[in-house]
Amino acid sequence: MQKKYVPFLLFFAALLVFAAHLGARLTAGAPAFSLAEAAEEKRVYLTFDDGPSTVVTNRILDTLKEESVKATFFIVSDRVSGREETLRRIVREGHTVGVHSATHDYGEIYASDEALLADADACAAVIRRVTGVTPRVYRFPGGGVEAERRKPLLEERGYTVVSWNAVCGDTDPRATAEELLATSLETARGKQPVVLLLHDAAYRRATADALPGIICRFREAGYVFCAY
Repeated sequence: MQKKYVPFLLFFAALLVFAAHLGARLTAGAPAFSLAEAAEEKRVYLTFDDGPSTVVTNRILDTLKEESVKATFFIVSDRVSGREETLRRIVREGHTVGVHSATHDYGEIYASDEALLADADACAAVIRRVTGVTPRVYRFPGGGVEAERRKPLLEERGYTVVSWNAVCGDTDPRATAEELLATSLETARGKQPVVLLLHDAAYRRATADALPGIICRFREAGYVFCAY
């Protein structure tokens, strides 16, 4: 090897050593991160059906505000009268309002495709009138086979149709807050993202009782709370 190349080789070797040392320091000082890991962030959507109600919905909103959590509320517009301020509060505090139904009467809603769309339009009209917001998300009352078959009708209307893959079990009027928490965690296991079905109708007080614990446990498990 010619002597004139030796200084360059020594400089290059020193540069490699420095780069390796710097890389080790940077890696030790910061957590590993990749786009793949970012895409696997654990998310949970808290979704509330059948409100608004005067006491339960406002208790739920109080908890969400205290915990800095956003949620999605699918409302029944026949229940808005006298509770307009509660509906406006949902929007004012940064939550999403979606269409659930005007009446929640399955016989009327599913009588025909036209009846289904008329019901959705009536609910959306109340939301616009009271809040000034045009709803963009929809949840079928009851879900099930009818929901899957008629989903394209709502999508053609411009809605994103939202189902659920986890429940708290608050359709059982005897369920305690502790049972609702346990059911939420059990049915959410292995789901990504979690879309948790809860209710904020007037008789769902146990749901409001359970909500702080539900938020706490999902947060401890590393979930990020999202709204539609």
